[in-house]
Amino acid sequence: MENSWFSLMKEWYVSLGAGEWATFALSITVAAVAFAAAALLYSWVKKQPLENKKIEEICGYIAKGSSVFLNREYGVLAKFAGVAALIIALFLPAPIWTQGRGFWLENIVMALAYLCGTAFSAFAGKIGIAVATKANGRTAAAAQKGIGPAFLCGFRGGAVMGMAVVGASLLGVALVFWLTGDASALLGFSFGASSLALFAKAGGGIFTKTADVAADLTGKVELGIPEDDPRNPAVIADNVGDNVGDVAGMGADLFDSNVASMAAALVMGSLLGGKNVVTVFVYAALGLLASIIGVATARMGKRSNPTSALNYSTYVTTALFAALTAGANLLFGFSWRIWGASTVGLLVGTVIGIASDYFTDDRRMPVRKTAEASETGPAFTILSGVSYAFLSTLPSLVGIGVSALASYYICAPMGEGYPLFGIAMSAVGMLSIVGMIISNDAYGPIVDNAHGLAEMGGLGEDTLEITDSLDSAGNTVKAVTKGFAIGAAGLTVIALLGAFLAEVNEKAAAMGLGIHIDGFDVMNPNVFFGMLVGAAVPAVFSAMLMLGVNRNAMRMVDEIRRQFKEIIGLREGAAQPEYDKCIDIATSGAIRELIPAGLMTIVVTVLVGVIGGVESIGGFLTGNIVSGLLLALFMSNAGGLWDNSKKYVEAGHNGGKGSPAHKAAVIGDTVGDPFKDTAGPALNTQITVVSLVSSLLSGLFLTLSIFS
Repeated sequence: MENSWFSLMKEWYVSLGAGEWATFALSITVAAVAFAAAALLYSWVKKQPLENKKIEEICGYIAKGSSVFLNREYGVLAKFAGVAALIIALFLPAPIWTQGRGFWLENIVMALAYLCGTAFSAFAGKIGIAVATKANGRTAAAAQKGIGPAFLCGFRGGAVMGMAVVGASLLGVALVFWLTGDASALLGFSFGASSLALFAKAGGGIFTKTADVAADLTGKVELGIPEDDPRNPAVIADNVGDNVGDVAGMGADLFDSNVASMAAALVMGSLLGGKNVVTVFVYAALGLLASIIGVATARMGKRSNPTSALNYSTYVTTALFAALTAGANLLFGFSWRIWGASTVGLLVGTVIGIASDYFTDDRRMPVRKTAEASETGPAFTILSGVSYAFLSTLPSLVGIGVSALASYYICAPMGEGYPLFGIAMSAVGMLSIVGMIISNDAYGPIVDNAHGLAEMGGLGEDTLEITDSLDSAGNTVKAVTKGFAIGAAGLTVIALLGAFLAEVNEKAAAMGLGIHIDGFDVMNPNVFFGMLVGAAVPAVFSAMLMLGVNRNAMRMVDEIRRQFKEIIGLREGAAQPEYDKCIDIATSGAIRELIPAGLMTIVVTVLVGVIGGVESIGGFLTGNIVSGLLLALFMSNAGGLWDNSKKYVEAGHNGGKGSPAHKAAVIGDTVGDPFKDTAGPALNTQITVVSLVSSLLSGLFLTLSIFS
């Protein structure tokens, strides 16, 4: 038999049984059903009436601005992806010149898998933008008929993205795994998704908060005009930012988390053998199916509110997944211990959502106490928000820890390797309902835009009250979904740490090094060095992104002031502002700022590995996970809390609009904006990226390090 990659592929296909082929068919079929559901929902949204010419015109500006930014951003990232793919083709999984006959194709497959990951992730962003920029105006128009029709339009617009993104992740993972027969190739696919998500989330976050901060500071604080007043030159850039940051960026982020959790489980599952690979795919497919059904049940009853309706659909999806996977276990004879591990992850995801909801919902004590503190001044707004946000990290971090601990010990009796596989399946379980989570998340920016469009279109106070209610629910749900995404990333990277160990031991055995690593001792100076550096990286990464927002927002504030000074009649509403100037400032600044922070995380990971080897990388990943999760949860919840405190004051409490408490709350919201929409949600992608880089370069760190 020819000793080449082709011969290994032939052996792989010959070894596949009926169960494996049936699982592949199930994955493709459920992904196709998700795409069909997305198409139907998209068609329904497009058919909703939009008769207000002013809103239609502004929607055109938003769609154009979003498209321009995304095209410029993807153009830059395409160059980065091309360079990265070339490096992968030359060096991974081993330098191409050291490969035997036919095995150089493994490098090409890895590079192609990486490019596919970036392409699928970009597709996720494009789909989100396409529907969000159509659903926003139609949601505003539907609000004239009542809160029920407006809610349905906003939610179904978000659900298009939910179905398309998760369908694409299942389809991509299935194709890469079943066509290559190489679980390690999934790490390349996942790295492609993660690297694009990292830059997309960072770039979109910088764009959206540049516009939001500048618009708030000049509009609300300096000029005393409403948030979405069309006289404000930054108002269209702010609406564009909601789409490129919270829609395209978050879609790529959750696509990345879902792919990474499946990749980690499949890497370990394929090494363990048995029914583990089939179990991963069946659970992922049933999770998507549960999300499709959950989306179909979303309605607002006459007495319910938008937050309750969104939470109800999430609980329906959660219960469906637990029931469907239990049925699959009975039917196919999967391990009940694996089911237990995935169910633990699912339940912990719900707990994280409840914790985030408590600290960010304006019906709860933390938001109301922060609004009350604002009566005394902005310093007390900041102190209250920071304090409650730090408190909010405990239940989520404990939940992640309990999930990892419980799933580890549930699967420990199954034998060596299964405890870490249990953690990986816990992450798969938590992300099983990600289709619903993305639907809820994309709902937020759609109704946020709808509120602004209703104000700019002059639809009246009754309509504004409805869109404000939808927007407030969107802020709460966005905080919940961000907490969920961060928690899922936490479990995923713990699983990726297990995948890193598996890759190290497999490559060490293949190289004949006689090394087998079971864990990392913190008393080892190499491990401790890596841990300290890993803990510092999320703080530096966050600072770079927020300084980028700061620099960019200052440029936009100057531009807004210039326009109000130089354009005659702008303040009176008799002249049109130059919206394009602000969009261009946000776009150029975001493109300029997004690359350095992302590259820093990758470069530092490589340097730590070269200095201290795989032991330092183990410590580095541990420190990065703990620090990254803490900061991500803190910033996400702080931002959501300050935002809803501001809205609570604007609703007439603690002095209402124009009061000292309102001005203090606006300052709190301005500080919280880059917390919750730039640095916080980008951190979970950052920890995924460094974990994948570590696994991909594990062979290099085994053979090339200074102190090991």
